[in-house]
Formats: sequence, structure tokens, C-alpha cells
Amino acid sequence: MRRIWAVLAALALTGCSTGTSTAPQTHEVTLVTHDSFAVKEGLFDEFQKATGITVKQIANGDAGELTNKLVLTKSNPIGDLAFGVDSTFASRALSEGVFAEYASPEAAKGAQRYKVDDTGRLHAVDVGDVCVNIDPAKLGGVEPTSYEDLADPKFKDKLVVENPATSSPGLAFLLGTIAKFGENGWQEYWTKLKANGVKVVSGWEEAYNQEFSATKGDRPIVVSYASSPSAEGGKTKAVLGTCYRQVEYAGVLAGAKNAADAQKVLDFLLGEKFQAQVAEQMYVYPSREGVALPESWTKDAPLPANPQTLPADKVKDNREAWVEQWRKLVQG
Repeated sequence: MRRIWAVLAALALTGCSTGTSTAPQTHEVTLVTHDSFAVKEGLFDEFQKATGITVKQIANGDAGELTNKLVLTKSNPIGDLAFGVDSTFASRALSEGVFAEYASPEAAKGAQRYKVDDTGRLHAVDVGDVCVNIDPAKLGGVEPTSYEDLADPKFKDKLVVENPATSSPGLAFLLGTIAKFGENGWQEYWTKLKANGVKVVSGWEEAYNQEFSATKGDRPIVVSYASSPSAEGGKTKAVLGTCYRQVEYAGVLAGAKNAADAQKVLDFLLGEKFQAQVAEQMYVYPSREGVALPESWTKDAPLPANPQTLPADKVKDNREAWVEQWRKLVQG
């Protein structure tokens, strides 16, 4: 009897039982994104079945708001990895130590073309060039083709842009004008835009869905994306002479609680299955080479061949000063 009680006690202490089995352990990875992140229904479920990793997504505003949140919480990260810090804010995130080093084996399939540096802290997931879009039906056959045209009196009171202090595409457009006209010429250009009746709103949602004449507004020229016409069935156009290259990145957060599994999720974001649905879900171009785009994109949304760009370090060193100069010049 003493021996039987000893065996039962041992089973109780070890949690063992006869005729039962322990369920396989699953892992959860928190993916922090901007509000525009979208993924094909069921895709993360497929990933979970294959890896045992559940992806929990948390949205945090646009790219600028997301970057600010990641910086403010870097000592106690709000997730395991993040997607949506773009090329206009990447240098700030890196200088603040937000991301951890990791060299994804999937990066060599195309993402490396858009790398910020050699540390592997950020991996390019997609490209979404910011360009002026037009509503040809409301322009009567007279269409702008360049930055200079936007300041022409024949387009007076027709342009709406986003505030670069509060909007990622707004900042990208400002950087495009700086790249185009130089540090000594961009302020004069914006003085001309102001005199020509440019309207400034807080963000893309307001500019495109409320002010643009192709939706609800009365302005036939708006700052949006090269890919936007694909969503309008060819009724709008992107002015490819006004584009600034904007790349969106993902990275494992420094201090992540589940860094190893976060690396696997990052690999998945760069992999074929995820990249194949990027265009249709988020209206951006996949960073991976060889990924087929929707047929309509060839005509309606070609990737700009020669967009404006600025070195990441130059943006980092001057962004706040440029935005403040813009604010004083345009808003007074």
C-alpha cells in the first residue's frame, strides 16, 4: 500500500497521467503595423498551421505615428516586430535603436535593393512611390506632367497636398521637391505653389477621399501614390514626373519577447506567398523580384522608372528643419 501511494504522489507532482497527451505548444507573435496594413484572408492562418506561430496584428496610425510610437516605447516594446516604417522615417527609427539586427535569408530575393544600411535591422517589404495623381475628366485635356507645371496659373486652385508634419505622403512630396529643386530652390517653388492656390490638409484620407474630384471633392490634382490609378479602373493618372520613392520596411524590435519567432514572421513577409498578394491588398509594389503584378497595373500603375530620392542620412539630419521651414512658409 505504501508503494502505491508513493507512485500516485509522484504522478501528481510531475503532472503525468495515463491515457492522455499534452497538446502541442503554440506561439504568438505581435506584429505592429500602420493603419493601411492588409493581408489576404486566411494567409496568416496558413502560416500558423505550418509553423505553430499565431500572428497578432496591432495598428498604430500612419507611418509617422507608428514610428513615433515605436521610439517612445523602445525600452518596453509593444510588439515583437513592426511593419510600416517607411523610407522617410527609417533613419530616425534606426538612430533611436528601435530595431534589432537580423539577416533574413529572403532578403536576397529583392529586398536588398532597397536596404537602408548593412545592419539588417530593416527589410524592404514593398515600394509605394508617392506621385501627384490627376483626374483627367476634370482638367479638360490640359494635364500637368512635372513639378513645374503645378505652379502654372492654368492649374490655379486645383492642387491639394498633405501636411508633411502629419502625413507620410505629404512628407514624401516635400522631400521630392527638395530633391528636384535643391536646398536653395525648394522654398521658392513652394512660394509659387502657395500663390497658385495649393490646399493643405492633414492626411491622405482627407486629401484623396474628400478633396480629390475623382472621389467627393473639387480638386482634380492630389498627392497620392503611383499605384492609386489601379484602384480607380484607369479613370485617374499618376504624373510620373512628380514621384518620390517611398519604401516600407519591417524589422524585429529590439528587446522583443519572442524574437526567434518574430524572425520567422519577417521571413514570411518577404516570402513568395505574402509578396504575391501585396499589390492587391495594399496597392503597393512587392519588394521581391519576379512577383507578378495584377494585369491592369501594366497600363494603369507602372512603377516609376526615375523617381526622386534623397540619401537617408540627409533626410535624418534635415527633416525636422525642412518641415519647420515649410510650416512657416506655407502656413505662416
